Amino acid sequence: MNVSMQKTDAVNARLTVEVQESDYKDKVVKDLKEIGRTHQIPGFRKGHISIADLQRRFGQRVTSDVINREVYEAVMKYIEDNKLNVLGQPVPVEVKALDLKNQKDFTFEYDLALAPELNIEVDKNVTLPFYTIEVTDEMVANQDDSFRKRFGSQVPGEEVEPDALVKGPIMELNPDGTIKEGDDAIQVTNGILGPQFFKNDAQRQLFIGKKVDDKVRFNPWETCDGDPVELASMLQLTKEQVADLHADFEMVISEIIVVKKAELGEEFYTQVFGKDRVKTEDEYRAALRELIAGDLRQNSQILFARDVKKYFMDKYGQMELPAATLKKWLIERNESLNEKNIDEEFAKMEDDLRWQLIRDEIAAKLNLEVTQDDLLAFAKMIASRQLAQYGMTNLDDETITSFAKNILDDKNYHNRLVDQVREGKFYHMVEQAVTLDQQTVSLDRFRELAQ
Repeated sequence: MNVSMQKTDAVNARLTVEVQESDYKDKVVKDLKEIGRTHQIPGFRKGHISIADLQRRFGQRVTSDVINREVYEAVMKYIEDNKLNVLGQPVPVEVKALDLKNQKDFTFEYDLALAPELNIEVDKNVTLPFYTIEVTDEMVANQDDSFRKRFGSQVPGEEVEPDALVKGPIMELNPDGTIKEGDDAIQVTNGILGPQFFKNDAQRQLFIGKKVDDKVRFNPWETCDGDPVELASMLQLTKEQVADLHADFEMVISEIIVVKKAELGEEFYTQVFGKDRVKTEDEYRAALRELIAGDLRQNSQILFARDVKKYFMDKYGQMELPAATLKKWLIERNESLNEKNIDEEFAKMEDDLRWQLIRDEIAAKLNLEVTQDDLLAFAKMIASRQLAQYGMTNLDDETITSFAKNILDDKNYHNRLVDQVREGKFYHMVEQAVTLDQQTVSLDRFRELAQ
């Protein structure tokens, strides 16, 4: 079997495969014998049918299958051996049935869509901006307030504060403001509300500053924009019962629960940062600043990724693409595409394809590889964040690793995890490879840059 290639231009080539009978004859006989050995054929005992009968019954189908298989393997081997960077798959120039009665030798042709040569430079000669958000004293104070509330305790309060819980009976009102009576009246004897979670600020403000025994007239529907799940939970009813409930209600406040902030000290520092990591208030505030900086860096990296893409797309994104061949391949593999809509659909994916080609070349130049250690480290970070949501912030490494391995074992999630790690590692390696124009900016200035 002879395979040859002729480049028609910089990004297109035609592959020719010449097949002679000697290339497939013995393989056809082998496959026919396997059919005779393994299949129960009417009129014959298994394994006792002659090759002539097998040829008569199955010869044309098996010969066609063998030729197609051998040609496909030869094409793929040629691409691999010659290290051709092919986009998509080889596209047959002509698809037709083989004339096995009159022909023994055949010629097949395939069009190849070749990736353009980009010769991308990604080194210290490339300068890209990297914006670091300034950590302010206000940010540190807000983070301190958040932690002290999270690890604080709930105690009775004298008046309703913005983050207080309010308990008491909730009664449905008539339009004139009187308590509704009768079997159809809605009455919740042990109601509990968190005004801080209301979606409507006007409804929230009705409760702020109120004291025990005060009465508050409010509208449950407006507190949650009519969300049936929240409304049903608030009034202890079913979603069907609250589907069209717009009436006002009255709550008589019987109890106010407020958060008493945790006191600074060793116990609190351990709860927040773990044992022996922070021992003094100065160390605590320094740790807060470092924590905030780490969180803000994620925003910096997102903006850096945008700037990386813009820089390389502006410089290399006008490469020539083998559009005609790619369109034929896309039509072949997707039933929703045809000659009428392929131009429009290809235009939608063209920029993504150009960026993918650029990114793949950069990744190859930087020797990007996702290792099992990379995956485990990323899964541990995810596990830590998930556990922290449930207040478990000081778990040992063995426990976090166990949770992380469970995440990696989830087959539905594994490939997405690999893509996320590759994406993050890609931009990190670019960050290390180029020269960074480091700039520290305010949060407001950063938001302007990100728009």
